[in-house]
Amino acid sequence: MIAFLQAPTKEENVNKTLLSILLLSMCFSSVALAQNWKPLFNGKNLKGWKVLNGTAEYRIEDGKIIGVSALGTPNTFLATEQQYGDFILEYEAKIDDGLNSGVQIRSLSTADYQDGRVHGYQVEIDPSLRAWTAGIYDEARRGWLYNLECNPAAKTAFKHSQWNQFRVEAIGHNIRVWLNGVPSADIIDDMTARGFIALQVHSISDASQVGKTVQFRNLRILTENFESARSPQNNAIPQKSYLKNQLTTREKAEGWQLLWDGRTSNGWRGARLDAFPEKGWGINDGILKVEKSGGGESLNGGDIVTTQKFRNFTLELDFKFTKGANSGIKYFVDTELNQGEGSSIGCEFQILDDDLHPDAKQGTAGNRTLASLYDLIPANANFWAPHEQAKRVNKYDWNRATIVVDGNYVEHYLNGIKVVEYERRTQMWRALVARSKYVVWPNFGEAEKGHILLQDHGDEVWFKNIKIKVKE
Repeated sequence: MIAFLQAPTKEENVNKTLLSILLLSMCFSSVALAQNWKPLFNGKNLKGWKVLNGTAEYRIEDGKIIGVSALGTPNTFLATEQQYGDFILEYEAKIDDGLNSGVQIRSLSTADYQDGRVHGYQVEIDPSLRAWTAGIYDEARRGWLYNLECNPAAKTAFKHSQWNQFRVEAIGHNIRVWLNGVPSADIIDDMTARGFIALQVHSISDASQVGKTVQFRNLRILTENFESARSPQNNAIPQKSYLKNQLTTREKAEGWQLLWDGRTSNGWRGARLDAFPEKGWGINDGILKVEKSGGGESLNGGDIVTTQKFRNFTLELDFKFTKGANSGIKYFVDTELNQGEGSSIGCEFQILDDDLHPDAKQGTAGNRTLASLYDLIPANANFWAPHEQAKRVNKYDWNRATIVVDGNYVEHYLNGIKVVEYERRTQMWRALVARSKYVVWPNFGEAEKGHILLQDHGDEVWFKNIKIKVKE
């Protein structure tokens, strides 16, 4: 016998539709409960907030917090009384052109740090030509951790004189930021795990800036059950790591290698030795230090070089110099070239206290200053923003040097900003060499590959986080 299926009645169809709606509603409700977003601002008053460091005005209008710039005050912060560790934060901000602002996260204000000065991570609001909105700045500590020169798409995401949407995911060591849905910053850092959130009114120095405003609205935070809300990992933008002598999971996948392990001298030797120098260099607490010995060039422990030679690569390391110090990072080094006094020969990323060391005023057009290609090409950040100062350096604190070599094309970066670019083995290159101290060395800078060198110039200089990505 053949059984025939009977079409559902109209009433059964209606019941199925209602059931589907009910199930969908329950699903959305469970997601909402799981995420449990909480408002940071009640829209009516500043309960749960306090003003720190300055005297700029904060007022409330139509459910918005409005900060107003004023002369004669340092940066002013409206901070949450509660501290937060891991979280996802969303907010909207609108700022007048000519003003600067930001939102502090995991930040602190303690009596033992610069008399209570607010310090910590800041998600930047920057309507200037620089266009670094939604980059990550370390307020009153290390400076820029993630500017947007490495992420051009994010530089165009900001909307002038309009509301901009921000999303910040701070989970574990990873802090990621989005601006109007565009991924803008991604860092790995372990300096501060917990702190308050604060809205900044930046200090001003010009009467024309008085009364300019930065506005905030729709501030909400998620502090638990992140898995349903956090964004998937996205490798579309670079990730910057500040972990000491460690590679992140992403760095390993991208082919980075530690060039120094942070503990031993493995992989390094004296430039004129078969082994690591017995004096003049120290290794302590993950720091490789050139010891002070009077300012002479390679007269104490001497330069150190990698045991390997490298051709195409990206080299990155952090360095810190003491007052008046001189040192350098050299590449394409041939340790056989100079057997007399002085340093081994190679192209040099200069490390120098420009303000106090006399070498900064020698050479030609500043080509012996910090981050320059020593005695050949001056460091000059006009590649990216002619209206800004030529270089950005954290005096007597950690700075990041990056050297990129792709065949004959070479770039120097200081703290994420390109300051030198050039091409070797060209007529222009040879003309530069002919007018430099390197003219006495045949085919200077034209080797296919060479050692990487850290220079002993008799001054105390520190190095860490030395890593390389080879591109053969």
